[in-house]
Amino acid sequence: MTSTSRPDDIDIRPITDAEFAGWLRAVSTGFLRATPLTDEEVESRRERFVEGRYLGAFDRGRCVATFRSFDQQLTAVGGASVPADAISGVTVTATHRRRGLLSRMMARDLAAAKERGDVAATLIAAEYPIYGRYGFGPATWMAEWTVDVPRAGLDARWSGPADGGRIDLVEGEDVRKLGPELHERMRRGRPGAIDRHETWWRVHTGALLWDASWKPPFFAVYRSASGEVQGMAAYEVDDNWGDAKQPLNTATVQWLIGVTPAAERALWEYLCSVDWVVKVKSGPRAPDDLLPHFLPDPRAARITSLADWLWVRILDVERALEARTYEGTGALVLEVAGVDGLTGGRYRLEASPEGASCTPTTESAELELGLGELGALWLGDESAVRLAALGRVREERAGAARKADALLRTSRRPWCPDMF
Repeated sequence: MTSTSRPDDIDIRPITDAEFAGWLRAVSTGFLRATPLTDEEVESRRERFVEGRYLGAFDRGRCVATFRSFDQQLTAVGGASVPADAISGVTVTATHRRRGLLSRMMARDLAAAKERGDVAATLIAAEYPIYGRYGFGPATWMAEWTVDVPRAGLDARWSGPADGGRIDLVEGEDVRKLGPELHERMRRGRPGAIDRHETWWRVHTGALLWDASWKPPFFAVYRSASGEVQGMAAYEVDDNWGDAKQPLNTATVQWLIGVTPAAERALWEYLCSVDWVVKVKSGPRAPDDLLPHFLPDPRAARITSLADWLWVRILDVERALEARTYEGTGALVLEVAGVDGLTGGRYRLEASPEGASCTPTTESAELELGLGELGALWLGDESAVRLAALGRVREERAGAARKADALLRTSRRPWCPDMF
């Protein structure tokens, strides 16, 4: 459809329940998915519908842009949960680009999130250049490995964990019972991780079909020698045989979580021991994941993808900086440039392992940065020194970037295991 409507003639508003199916069709169009959703798929997705959190842009009755947000718990450094506004389903139909529709939807949603008291907003960006102008910055990254199993150097006679634990294959019903508590334990120990709604477990175990083409994966559970569930993985295996009747199958991990290194090691060793599997694809992992070093030959695991993942936009600077923990002691005055009048100002951060305070101040700033840069630094992954070298933060006092790194950076990189 070609439109000559002016931007002001396009109505942006929350959709009604009756408009939900049309909104989903617009999402599919925006993401270039030609196959329409079935009525059953539409009804299954309606379960997460919340009035006011699904926005649509309407031109002469047709939905031409979409935007969705939902409540999320985001793990800060140190394990505290902060309320976040998770943004997803963002599309603008190709016929209506460059008319400010996303900017209008974003401004409306972020203002509502600020009013609700959310500390941050989050999203996973399909395209890199879009979201920096709204104050988002890449706060976590992901890496995917492909393991060449024959080269890995693992014992071909492996039949179970050496630590006295065990691996069991289970059904989706078992995952729904065991998974939520295990995931919550993992989440509390990993900055950048997010909560999983009960619907997530139903969708990923087949109890709720959002996609008619969904096929059940294999589910593996690791139990320690004491019988405690400490790890879990979902994976699928293709059916690929060579000309000489040699198996060339690939196991692709959909998700794998563990609360101990022993659990992760046991699950990866199990996946590399499955008969007929010659390659294991890890799925998105933290860039400093232990996987390669669980193998006698780490070179058998090669990175096949490395990219930004979770983007964070701080909505409340004081609460965000006070929510996380700090390994060192120090004080830093930050000048945070806002982009939309919702967030920004000058703040004095005083931090120590015992806690932190962040308050507005009139003191001279030591480090100037934008909201996107603050979002990238907040979870401890990015380096202020690196950003200063790139001209994205500015030192008003020599050494301020090094001081920021000493306070903010973490010993392990943050990671968000989930797509949303």
